[in-house]
Amino acid sequence: MTRPAQPEVRPAGRWVDLAQRVGSAMVILVLGTGLLLAPRPWSDLGLAALFGALMWELARLVVPPTAPEGVQLPVPRPGPAASRNAIAVGLTAGLAMAAVLLVGPWAMLLLAVPLLLALRMADPALRLSLIAQAVLMALATAGLAWVRATHGQGTAWWIVILVVLSDVLGYFVGRAVGGPKFWPRYSPKKTWSGTVAGWLGALGAGAALIAAGETHAGALVIGPLLVLGGQLGDIAESALKRRARVKDSSQLIPGHGGLMDRFDAMGGALAAALVLGLAGLLPVVGS
Repeated sequence: MTRPAQPEVRPAGRWVDLAQRVGSAMVILVLGTGLLLAPRPWSDLGLAALFGALMWELARLVVPPTAPEGVQLPVPRPGPAASRNAIAVGLTAGLAMAAVLLVGPWAMLLLAVPLLLALRMADPALRLSLIAQAVLMALATAGLAWVRATHGQGTAWWIVILVVLSDVLGYFVGRAVGGPKFWPRYSPKKTWSGTVAGWLGALGAGAALIAAGETHAGALVIGPLLVLGGQLGDIAESALKRRARVKDSSQLIPGHGGLMDRFDAMGGALAAALVLGLAGLLPVVGS
């Protein structure tokens, strides 16, 4: 008796997740465009809502892992009590960030409320990671508003474009060239070739803007530093997810994971931009 023919199983190719990457870029492009073009106070309220959603994901991510050691779940699976607490974290975080952006920096103290709520439900082994990620996301959110207000939309667009350019170059060059991994413990797909390609892309973008008279030579140094900040933000979120034993931060973006998965690099770059800007090192791009 002959067995029925089995369907051919094709190995995953190097471009198997290309559609997901394109979808991710579109999500960032649409949300980023809306936040950058919207007038105040709508842009501030949009940023506050985004921060609240990110903190909701983070609070669900740091609950004690429900998967056994060595097993990775698709998304976090908190219990009913933890789910309710995560909603409270997201709501209070959004309101606190709205106060920061609309009232003044002193309102940063209000961010302690959602952070304490999240710490109460967090796995003790993940509490330091929770604090670091929450601070990074708060700096990134405030950083985008601050850069736009002090350096103009041109500089904000430059940062966004650098992150997208780095992601595109890192993906295609990393998959095509391969080679040693950049940080294999936390990001097994990221290669040195793709990482360096992102830096070179920032150099090229800076050179083009200087040639067009839109900025000064400092962009040749600061651009790669912003890209590096984005790459480290990506790795930091990957490390947290590995420790929490989940693949994606949520399913808010069907087929593409959560907001943290899509804005990790953007968050790292914007936090770096805020620090560099406060130090007087961030160049102005455009008029």
